[in-house]
Amino acid sequence: MQDEERLCISSCSDWMSGMPSRFWNTPLWNLAIPGSHDTMTYCLDQQSPVLKSESKVVQVLDTLFPCIVRPCIIKWATTQEDSISKQLDLGIRFLDLRIAHKIEDPNKVFYFAHGIYSLLTVKEALTDVAHWLDQHTKEVVIIALSAFDGMDLEQHRDLIQFLISTFNNKICPNHVTPSLQECWNHSYQVILSYDDSAASGHKELWPQCEYWWANTSDPNRVISYLEERKEKGRPDKFFAAGLNLTEDARYILSHPCQSLQSMTLSSYSLLLNWVKHQCPGSGKTCFNIICADFVGAFSSKFSQLVIGLNQTLLKET
Repeated sequence: MQDEERLCISSCSDWMSGMPSRFWNTPLWNLAIPGSHDTMTYCLDQQSPVLKSESKVVQVLDTLFPCIVRPCIIKWATTQEDSISKQLDLGIRFLDLRIAHKIEDPNKVFYFAHGIYSLLTVKEALTDVAHWLDQHTKEVVIIALSAFDGMDLEQHRDLIQFLISTFNNKICPNHVTPSLQECWNHSYQVILSYDDSAASGHKELWPQCEYWWANTSDPNRVISYLEERKEKGRPDKFFAAGLNLTEDARYILSHPCQSLQSMTLSSYSLLLNWVKHQCPGSGKTCFNIICADFVGAFSSKFSQLVIGLNQTLLKET
């Protein structure tokens, strides 16, 4: 194998631009791409009330004991520590954004949410992403927007207009088969997945990106779940496999000294060892996007591991 065909990424912040030429015409949904689960939870607002979509019990407890409930939610709802720009620097190319509008807020301001609302607004965070892309012109980011808590059709229209105006010519239309070469030829840098029917008719918006989620605190069960899904076959286009662990009320009550971070990091080596044995591609059991919590916990180890899986594609050619 010639030197220029080896997958040797020196910088995670620009790993797509450094890919060997044999990858340039491969559809992005056939590459291994690192992603962050619940990207914006590093900036949850402890002064924020819980979401109206939370259970009535949690809402009542939040009203009575906010000084207890909100710190607990933050401890178990925070899935990332690094800013969105730092995550991009670490090589993350799939952003999982859960959008919300504060029901009693008359302003056209959108936030992120996971149990409670974020401090940063959608405008602030995505403007940062647009500026980052201006500095990394050959990188392509998949942005998956979902949840849309407390939003009506008019607010969806406002959000969609903001997305289109912010990313403008960087947006890859949904009729294109996006490869690195195709994106570079047209200066496309953003693929917008919008998980709501309000996206219908907008060529700038892609449909929901399927996310495989095990919904368990047991890392072995996460692995078993992903193996079961893998055997059933992958979707034709973009999809994400989540390594994220999920606690329930029983787990929280029985582990009062833990947090989502401590629970996750104690299982990281097991989960990453499973990742080492996966491969990207168009085959039935191949993976595409792999998401994790605390993606910067061990510098860029997670991103480097996922990006490195693309080496298997070189061996096939």
